[in-house]
Amino acid sequence: MYQRSVVLRPPLIANVKMRPRSFWPGTAAGAFFTVLATTAVCARAQTSPDQAITTQSPVEVTATRVAQTVDAALSDVTVITRAEIDRSGAADLTDLLRGVAGVDIVPSGGPGAQTSLFLRGTNSNQVLVLVDGVRAASVGTGAVDWSQFPLDAIQRIEIVRGPRAAYWGSDAIGGVIQIFTRKLQGAGLALQYGSHDDASGSTGIGQWSERGGFSVLAGLRHVTGFPDTTPDNFAYSPEDDGYRSKNLAAQGTLNLGTQTLSGTLNRNDADVEFAGGTTHTINQTFGVNLDGAITDAWSDHLGVGDNRGDLLTRAFDSLFKSRRQSLTWQNAFALGANQQLVAGIDYVREHGISTDASGTVPMYDEPRHNEGVFAGWNGHLERLDWEVAARHDHNSQFGGATTGSVAVGWRFDPQWRITADFGQGFRAPDLNELYSPGYSGYFAGNPDLRPERSRSGEIALEWTPSAAWNLKLAGYHSDIDNLIDFTGPLNQAENVARARIDGAELTAAWQADGWHFSGTATWQNPRDADTGATLLRRPQRKTDLKLSRDFGERVSAGVELYAQGRSEDIGGPLGGFALVNATLNIALPHDLALHLRAQNLADRSYTVVRGYATPGRSGWIELTWQPQGR
Repeated sequence: MYQRSVVLRPPLIANVKMRPRSFWPGTAAGAFFTVLATTAVCARAQTSPDQAITTQSPVEVTATRVAQTVDAALSDVTVITRAEIDRSGAADLTDLLRGVAGVDIVPSGGPGAQTSLFLRGTNSNQVLVLVDGVRAASVGTGAVDWSQFPLDAIQRIEIVRGPRAAYWGSDAIGGVIQIFTRKLQGAGLALQYGSHDDASGSTGIGQWSERGGFSVLAGLRHVTGFPDTTPDNFAYSPEDDGYRSKNLAAQGTLNLGTQTLSGTLNRNDADVEFAGGTTHTINQTFGVNLDGAITDAWSDHLGVGDNRGDLLTRAFDSLFKSRRQSLTWQNAFALGANQQLVAGIDYVREHGISTDASGTVPMYDEPRHNEGVFAGWNGHLERLDWEVAARHDHNSQFGGATTGSVAVGWRFDPQWRITADFGQGFRAPDLNELYSPGYSGYFAGNPDLRPERSRSGEIALEWTPSAAWNLKLAGYHSDIDNLIDFTGPLNQAENVARARIDGAELTAAWQADGWHFSGTATWQNPRDADTGATLLRRPQRKTDLKLSRDFGERVSAGVELYAQGRSEDIGGPLGGFALVNATLNIALPHDLALHLRAQNLADRSYTVVRGYATPGRSGWIELTWQPQGR
């Protein structure tokens, strides 16, 4: 389902779920490696060692801040396209990302609930999330509200694993997730209904030509939901916890000679119910960009961004306002036919305001700003690729931070490629960690905090025996120091913790005669470097297997098995589980299409956060109308 070095036609699967009490390594893992071994033998028999490989590489990624094809990138990248989103059957963005190698999704309840995303075992605030190039995390908590991204508004997603601070600055310790919003061509309509009274709809229109164009998509979602908490939670309530949202995704471009002026606006306004009250959230990103060629060898990008996040919870008498403005000037210089230099500057201003619900009693009102300068040099010879990058940031709160990275790739055989990289990262403390007064003095912030720092290394081996096959095995190690923890008699924020993370990821993709297969397996050991204790809510093993089939041009069906091993949580370990999901996609006359999906077919109960519920067997049906293709 997810594209890597070889671009494969996306499988027609869904995110599905099932779950025995514990998992590993019998069922899914055994099947996974059996499939890999069998197909490897078949592929070797069909492809001679000297056979030239015809690979397609139209998919481009921006791991180095400029576009390059997936097979040229030295980073470990996963790309999810619009076509794959349509055919996946995923209920929401977190459901879509669950099976990606190295990604752990941990929701605390149903739709709209607080959700943590751990990338390669790092904390959820150690992953940089960009929406159309604009930072999306709250300046107060460093967290991202994953419910603010309706799937129907997304064009594509790039997941870059490994530190990217040398290009992007703060937060990119575990990696970078970039979300690019929808670019409609013509009119469109989508209506969906499913379990837990999950009703949603969207409509939009787009028009594009050589001079530019526009796209506007608006949507609504209303979910009655289910109780987020379980009876062993001290805040348990048997009432359903619902979610209501309205969203808008708009963009436009105007071609001005060799330059293109563009703008994007994304807004989500939601009410999230929980045991005890309702939280009202507003999340918005806005960006204006000017891109184009200055000369044959020089192109630039000038971008202005704005991010807003409001969080009002009257039950806690709490209002938080998050504001971020950014300015970027980036340049790319061609150094001959096979080398490129990327250099630029970033300026970010952040402001957080925390008050009571009325907005009259301040907790804190603090601004800060950051300036960064960066440069990267990449190139390739006949079989050798390389990339070197460095960046220096100056922050008004903690001073300076310098980071660097280096990567090399060697294709020692037409079918085989080995890559290795090393990178540094850092995360600036969020404003709550710096300035929050806490609760009667407990869990208070600390304005003297220093940034968290990381050092990571990775080595990967990739095998592409034919255009139909791709396998990759990657191993990595990360050291993270100066981790912020709440400690001492009053549990105040301090730079006292350290983490060590070792891991390996195996990915595979194959297609032939209407069949499509993709699989991932992840092993990781995220631990406290001082005590050896496993970091919370990160399973040490997981796998995701997807198999689908095209039945002519109008019907496709798929099945998915997702499974993860045990994980540690507050109060003790949680058992592993497996989830089985399925989809059916039918193209109807008059530009209509029907999408059906079922999740957790075995209706297994499972837990990812102690005291919080997860959905049982669920199903959805969606009808779409798109005269000119989505």
